[in-house]
Amino acid sequence: MNSSSDRPMLVAVVDDTPLNLILMSKLVDRLGQTRAQAFERPAEALSWCIRHEPDLVIVDYMMPDMDGLEFIRRLRSVRNRDDLPILMVTASHERPVRYEALDCGASDFLTKPIDGREFEVRVRNMLKLREAHLASRQRAELLAEEVRKATAAIVDRERETITRLARAAEFRDPETGAHIQRMAHYSALIAQQLGHAPDFIDALMMAAPMHDVGKLGIPDTILLKAGRLTPEEFAVMKQHPAIGYDILKDSSSSILRLGASIALTHHEKFDGTGYPQQLAGAAIPIEGRIVAVADVFDALTSARPYKPAWPLSRAIALLREGRGSHFDADCVDALLQGWDAVQDIRLRFRDEGESAFAPVPQQ
Repeated sequence: MNSSSDRPMLVAVVDDTPLNLILMSKLVDRLGQTRAQAFERPAEALSWCIRHEPDLVIVDYMMPDMDGLEFIRRLRSVRNRDDLPILMVTASHERPVRYEALDCGASDFLTKPIDGREFEVRVRNMLKLREAHLASRQRAELLAEEVRKATAAIVDRERETITRLARAAEFRDPETGAHIQRMAHYSALIAQQLGHAPDFIDALMMAAPMHDVGKLGIPDTILLKAGRLTPEEFAVMKQHPAIGYDILKDSSSSILRLGASIALTHHEKFDGTGYPQQLAGAAIPIEGRIVAVADVFDALTSARPYKPAWPLSRAIALLREGRGSHFDADCVDALLQGWDAVQDIRLRFRDEGESAFAPVPQQ
């Protein structure tokens, strides 16, 4: 008899009578590839069973300090392993005890005085049951690992698709790939500071780079214009949130659908004066409010062909000035409260050709 891990099957034997303990231990050891762990004191046995993983427990009913019923209750309450078989040793006339033992979690019974043949058969049956549970557990773990690998592969492909989609928009826009990385990490930082769940933070990190994918539908004459846009040109530019939303909204991917929401709402303003829907306050999805702060902050502090980078102190002042009007105040505060992380992100994702810079204290 052998477990799926090729180790000896461990049988904990608990009985306060030394003669019974010796007898049952020897019977266990005779089965082959099984090893008895004998205990006269139930408290010591319980501690060992909690710290280790026996394949079978044989416990006497009548013991001082802690009887077999209490032993089973405590073991099941701590480990709660239904796949751990427990044999209780009782006298043949103790039928009410057996009923209570079943309620406590006993798997089967041995009757005193112990018959060697019956002992062998019942122990073998219990250990075969344990082997089946171990094999089933191992198959479940292998399946879970395969599912994890397959899911990771899907996520990697999804991430690649999102990155390429974001870069497609980037090639038609003077913004840089480093901007995409920075604003995505700023968005994740804000969400983390606000206390959002890790799953949402990870999804936001992946979806945020798609905020401007709608610029794929904006003519080059407007998108790449060096000077100020005319009112008519700006009206066309203001269509890119809706275009991005239409590109992404019907995806089966929850990440792309989150990207659709971000694309549509990241130009809304907290006071309702933004576009395209003039949403205000909490009517703006939280992902849109977060990305609005992250995107504007990085745009201000990054050099573009049409403007130099703003000093950090000036960008911070604009964010603070816009608290409650342009921006959700909580999102602004979250970014500034994570200032050390902001500096790390700026250092990690510098624009090409940009030299390293010393950290700047928050003004």
